[in-house]
Amino acid sequence: MNETLFRYPELEGDDPGGRRHKTIGAHLTEAGVITAEALSEGLALAQQAGIRIGRALVMLRHIGEPQLASVLSQQHAVPFHDHKVHPPDHAVARMISERQARAWRAIPVTLDGESVTVAMVDPSDTEALGHLEAALGKPAVPVIVTEGALEEMLEAVYQEEYTERSVRGLMMAAPHQSAYQVLSRRQKITFGLVVLVSLVWLALSPLSYGVALMTIATLFHVAFTVHRFYLIQRSMSHDLTIPVTREEVAALVDRDLPLYTILVPLYREAAVLPKLARGITSLDYPLAKLDVKLLLEADDQETIQAARALDLPPNFELVIVPTSMPKTKPKACNYGLIKARGEFVVIYDAEDIPDRDQLKKAVVAFAKSGDDMVCLQAKLNYYNRNQNVLTRWFTIEYSMWFDMFLPGLVASRAPIPLGGTSNHFRRDKLEELHAWDPFNVTEDADLGIRLYKAGYTTGMIDSTTFEEANSDVKNWIRQRSRWVKGYIQTWLVHMRSPLASCREMGLKAFLNFNLTVSGTFICFLINPFFWLLTILWFLTRWDVIQPLFPPSIYYLGLVNLVIGNFAIVYTSLAGLLRRGYTDLARYALITPFYWVLISIAAWKGFIQLFSNPFYWEKTVHGLYHETPAADHAEQQAAAG
Repeated sequence: MNETLFRYPELEGDDPGGRRHKTIGAHLTEAGVITAEALSEGLALAQQAGIRIGRALVMLRHIGEPQLASVLSQQHAVPFHDHKVHPPDHAVARMISERQARAWRAIPVTLDGESVTVAMVDPSDTEALGHLEAALGKPAVPVIVTEGALEEMLEAVYQEEYTERSVRGLMMAAPHQSAYQVLSRRQKITFGLVVLVSLVWLALSPLSYGVALMTIATLFHVAFTVHRFYLIQRSMSHDLTIPVTREEVAALVDRDLPLYTILVPLYREAAVLPKLARGITSLDYPLAKLDVKLLLEADDQETIQAARALDLPPNFELVIVPTSMPKTKPKACNYGLIKARGEFVVIYDAEDIPDRDQLKKAVVAFAKSGDDMVCLQAKLNYYNRNQNVLTRWFTIEYSMWFDMFLPGLVASRAPIPLGGTSNHFRRDKLEELHAWDPFNVTEDADLGIRLYKAGYTTGMIDSTTFEEANSDVKNWIRQRSRWVKGYIQTWLVHMRSPLASCREMGLKAFLNFNLTVSGTFICFLINPFFWLLTILWFLTRWDVIQPLFPPSIYYLGLVNLVIGNFAIVYTSLAGLLRRGYTDLARYALITPFYWVLISIAAWKGFIQLFSNPFYWEKTVHGLYHETPAADHAEQQAAAG
């Protein structure tokens, strides 16, 4: 649905020639199509939301789009076009570009001698008609179609192009920023030389090689720990989110709010659809100003049928993403973005429960920020935190990451690896960046880095989206291995030309990027070796181990073992305190067992990067069978 839907001057009582006409509301009432009460309700909604009466009546379900278009056709002698009986001629449709068709809400359907019949949502839009005739070079004869019919015709004509843009848009525009290629030629040569030098060095002097390796690993681990502790310390005494008061939210007027697109990628999520629809419709944002796209994979007939069976509001659109490779969430989001109409765009996952006022907070935050503020990241947390030990650990980690660590990065003006959901974007800037990389399985983190390199900034808002924490170890490892694989992809992409990336980011931000992104996977890849060496030393006193750690490195490593582990537990407790989850404090003390799971997942993701780089490990949702609404309310209260 669009703000211009059924935007006829006659709806207000006057035709373009200035003659008085019966309003469409009066026409529908007298014809018995709607009641006087329905008309009154429609007028009230139109006034409140700042939309046309036609759209208001459709939103209230007093009439359907086809019914309204048919009445308008009869009343104003503009033919109604049935696109299923008379589909557009593809060659004629392409007489204007797809972007022009979307901008003007029109598509040429037939060429009739010296004129072109054009199906339009709003034939009274004289400006659009003027643009059409200029582009066509011929007179345009308008016919009426509904918004949904126009979308179906565009899909029929341009589906292949939509798929191509969704898959190859970034790769064609900026191939050096796409993860389509795991390693660039330069990286293959560099890593090959590193392996060759390592093998030669190991053969000639295994002890010095081992000492060098342990020294580098220890220094990196120390740097990663100090960096994380520093950022979280910056967050502890300050709220580093963009301040938005309740008064500012309350002062917003519905009719002045912008159209907001919600993209919801779904795959095998039939069971959560009713809950999802209820969650979106319960947001504190006028439903008439929401453009909701449910992104469904063409081969997922179960979810498609379940969505079609629901009585969804008129502004919910089922976007069927054609089957193509790679089959990833970012590709589906790219496909949905093509059809988005909102000034702002947000991504929600199927199981998400965002704070009701999150969209309004984002609108206020964008208004208070400069034009370079392109993205706002909401905080993420879990509504089933007390389900088992794993969900408690996961909640501890998320509380630290989103409430402490990411705000610290924002304060440091560093690149922000975005979370996978509740990212709010300015749509025009998102399109400018070619949106998400469909070949990167943590497309969110990658987009955050590309956004920074393009000179834009990311802020955080004090609003939380609650999700379902993974409660099954096997399912959790699948999810985390994908995240690790994606972080490695992101690091490799932006390290293809380290000097260029350093120039684009600046030295400080470049170092922040490396410690944040590479540290997230390198430390968990090397941890098992340190644990193994420590266990072997205490069990066997193997004389091979001690020479690997010269005194300076040994004591540095010992300090990092003690202070570093304390720092991680301490920062975890700080995240819980900020969130108000003090009941989880005792579980923070045993998080080393959680780190073992992360290392297992890290190695799984690392191996899969080379065996199946674009495979999307599907996370199974719906393992929590209680009612999340109550838990959500409890957690909101705990968070204050």
